[in-house]
Amino acid sequence: MRAVLDLILLVLELYTWVIIAVAVLSWLIAFNVINVYNDVVRAIWNALNGLTEPVLRPIRRLLPNLGGLDISPIILLLGIFFIERVIQYYIYPAALRF
Repeated sequence: MRAVLDLILLVLELYTWVIIAVAVLSWLIAFNVINVYNDVVRAIWNALNGLTEPVLRPIRRLLPNLGGLDISPIILLLGIFFIERVIQYYIYPAALRF
């Protein structure tokens, strides 16, 4: 059971870094620092969007329109941090007793 919990925590940690990479890459694209017409950048952008967009889209639908400000990655990160803490403080110690 502990191995499964460790794997879940690792996947959540990696997904956190993917969300941060998408946010930084979107800023770089928005400020025209990098260009999506470059094949490598486009491939990275499409891969990262494919990983995060299915999770961010429902959050965006629930949030009010804030103009150009997208806080859905922040909401998702807070949710991931909450899930990690619940696993670490409540589920993991209970799994150690078995």
